[in-house]
Amino acid sequence: GARAFTHNPPQLSVKCPDRYLTYLGAYSSRAPGELEYYRQFCVPEFKNPQKAPIEVLKDKECPAMIIPSTPLARRCFPAIRAKKGVIMVGNETTYDDGRGRRRNVTELLEGAKKANVVLETRQLAMKIFEDYTVSWYWIIIGLVIAMVASLIFIVLLRFLAGIMVWVMIVMVILVLGYGIFHCYLEYAKLKGEAGSDVSLKDLGFQTDLRVYLHLRQTWLAFMIILCIVEVVIILLLIFLRKRILIAIALIKEASRAIGHIMMSLLFPLCTFFLLCLCIAYWASTAVFLSTSNEAIYKVFNETACQFSGQTCKPETFNTSNVTKLCPDAQCLFAFYGGETAYHKYLIVLQFFNVFMFFWLANFVIALGQVTLAGAFASYYWAFKKPDDMPAFPLFSAFGRALRYHTGSLAFGSLILAIVQVIRVTLEYLDHRLKAADNKFAKFLLSCLKCCFWCLEKFIKFLNRNAYIMIAIYGTNFCTSARNAFFLLMRNIIRVAVLDKVTDFLFFLGKLLIVGSVGILAFFFFTQRIKLVQDTAPPLNYYWVPILTVIVGSYLIAHGFFSVYGMCVDTLFLCFCEDLERNDGSPERPYYMSPELSEILLKGNLEPSKSTDSQG
Repeated sequence: GARAFTHNPPQLSVKCPDRYLTYLGAYSSRAPGELEYYRQFCVPEFKNPQKAPIEVLKDKECPAMIIPSTPLARRCFPAIRAKKGVIMVGNETTYDDGRGRRRNVTELLEGAKKANVVLETRQLAMKIFEDYTVSWYWIIIGLVIAMVASLIFIVLLRFLAGIMVWVMIVMVILVLGYGIFHCYLEYAKLKGEAGSDVSLKDLGFQTDLRVYLHLRQTWLAFMIILCIVEVVIILLLIFLRKRILIAIALIKEASRAIGHIMMSLLFPLCTFFLLCLCIAYWASTAVFLSTSNEAIYKVFNETACQFSGQTCKPETFNTSNVTKLCPDAQCLFAFYGGETAYHKYLIVLQFFNVFMFFWLANFVIALGQVTLAGAFASYYWAFKKPDDMPAFPLFSAFGRALRYHTGSLAFGSLILAIVQVIRVTLEYLDHRLKAADNKFAKFLLSCLKCCFWCLEKFIKFLNRNAYIMIAIYGTNFCTSARNAFFLLMRNIIRVAVLDKVTDFLFFLGKLLIVGSVGILAFFFFTQRIKLVQDTAPPLNYYWVPILTVIVGSYLIAHGFFSVYGMCVDTLFLCFCEDLERNDGSPERPYYMSPELSEILLKGNLEPSKSTDSQG
């Protein structure tokens, strides 16, 4: 095939060829200057112009061919240009490939494109690295601001949980209302405009999505969808107002619990550190496995030879009897790998390594959840809060989890790891089947992927609640999962509302923190803040530090709110247990705080009595 790039001697000033020429053509040319011209593109050690061309090319002393090129990053690239839509290299559209055939220069394009992508990627990586070196100081300041904002938000939740929830709900209703109004304005504005009455069915699928915004039907559809969402939200608020009061009371209670166990806010750092260890272990093992291959060399030859295809060693090949029996045989590199049993099962070992990574990572997350659940449960079940709580609730919960519940955590994380590995395998199969035309296989694979995605979500939800039950009662994983599941089923409406209200509130909290820090970073790094205009570092791409700050802020906010979420879930399960076990009488008093019981009594909610007390 055509050689796209010429070989360059290692020198600083690069001289690139300006004509098409093959080594064979230069060697057999009558013009003496051509071989002399060609020699400047050979290795400096090449001194024998009388050497046979086949020997020169075999020893890689000169390139097989040269083409008109231009220097770029100390490399010679084909001098490609388009003239009236025709691709040309130099002033030619075809070239001689050295075998007497004329080839089209478009064959050189692919090689040039690939090399160009590599160069551009390298330059981009260097510029991004430069940006990090000048802006890392400001990125850390941005992340500290995100941490402070998260703490302020959590403090505000403690004192203003009720007000904040209702403000958020009212804001959502107002935003949806504005959306409906805007859609109506757009719908009315397009009346009578040419082409606006075309239906979506007649238009079909368009890649340019802006086309749809010029149709009245699009805005009508948006308006109907927003109206339905608005009505559903208002009806839910009317019917579930008592449940939302419980959710607000639980969020306030969670704030109080976190107030008594402030160390819990820093606990995600411990989980993060252990996860980093898991990732480091997995990555180093994967690298060791993938680099344990050896270079395999095999015998290649033109004529018939009994040793053809056998493995060989380049160091001893010339002295072996293979070269005596087959003079034209060569010992060439074939592939990376090996032919031992270890090398054959390398893919199995990599698969096992991935599985172990998922198991370890899930175990670390489970350990974090059980520790937090144990600490918050010790707050809830303290009759006199906070006097009856242990001195160091977080440390004692961590010790209990490691000493008594390691097996349960390992079993729960094993189930989740198996499902996750199956999902990874399905993704791998889907990737391999992309080129295939088997519609049924693709459909079946999509169904399986969907089912296992749902199964993973369900197991994560069940595991989380099972870990809370383990932290409260110390029962084994299966018993805890069963008890948690039936307890949640008996309080299904409360679960649905509480989960959604708290999730929505925490999501808005994260959005508020990430959005405000992101906007601040944008104005700072694009030098739009007049006060600190000169302190902003000069950047190649201002989106590099901005994106880093946004992603970092989200992870920090998520860390804080994950503690909050765990606290709410733990207190909710304790609260459901409390309702089923006790009735508020002097013999069986509630363990919940006066604020929670006040909301319950005010809401006139009869606690759902259960004849079979759990545990």
